[in-house]
Parts: sequence; structure tokens; C-alpha cells
Amino acid sequence: MSTVTVKRSDLKSGEVLCSYCTARCCRYFALPIETPTTWEDYDHMRWYIMHGHCAIFVDEDVWFLMVYGDCKYILPDYRCGNYEDRPQICRTYTTDDCEYDNDGTYDRLFETPEQIWEYAHAVLPPKKKKRKGKSKIKAEKLQLPVVHV
Repeated sequence: MSTVTVKRSDLKSGEVLCSYCTARCCRYFALPIETPTTWEDYDHMRWYIMHGHCAIFVDEDVWFLMVYGDCKYILPDYRCGNYEDRPQICRTYTTDDCEYDNDGTYDRLFETPEQIWEYAHAVLPPKKKKRKGKSKIKAEKLQLPVVHV
């Protein structure tokens, strides 16, 4: 693994871009999630982020949950230690649009629950306040069911 930063356009014939990378593509995964539209949706996203080692980003109007974590097969030289038996997603991944020289910017990036909540407050109508007073649900209906053995 070279420590020299090489531009894509400067690669020599037969060179592989991965030889100059620190396996950025193998240090997280991202799954598309539904676009949030309600306070509950944003609250769920806050919950995701509260579990650490994750973020939420938006790229081209698609929302993603990004989970940070190195693939267990990354070798010290950043090559794949499971190359012959790697998953199909790894086999079809190319360096054509990889993150090697990507600046890591997204349309939106949320790394803390506070950022999600602040954004929700900016884009959603104000939350309705809960009414104070007695609940119409009787207390006996709130008890847990009893299991008979």
C-alpha cells in the first residue's frame, strides 16, 4: 500500500486505484431509509444516532442510515482478506465512482441527535401540545395482562 496520493488521471496502465486507498468503502455501510415526514420519523432517526457509530445523510433526495464499522476482513495493508469469497456487493463495486477522491460532502449530514431534532424543528409544523387533564382510559385497562400458569 502506497502512502502517496495519486489522482485518478495519473494512474499508469495496469495500476489499480485501490493500491492508493485506505479502504474507505470498507469502513461503513449505508442503507436507504424512508424520507422523514413526521415528528415520529425524526424521533426514530434521533434514536438511531443515539446508538453511536452511525450518521444519517441525504444524497440526491435519498435518505440513508450510515453505520460506521470496518469490515472484519480488511488487512493491515488495506487489501481484502476474504477476496476469493467476498460478497456479491463487493464483487460488483468498482472504482469508477468510489470515494477515493470524494470530498465526503452530502446534501445533508446529521451526526448527532440534536442536529436531527433541530432540522425537524426547521422543516415540520410545530408539535401539538398534549392536553392536560384526566385520561378517558380507565386505570384497569392500563394494567399488564396476567399470565396464568
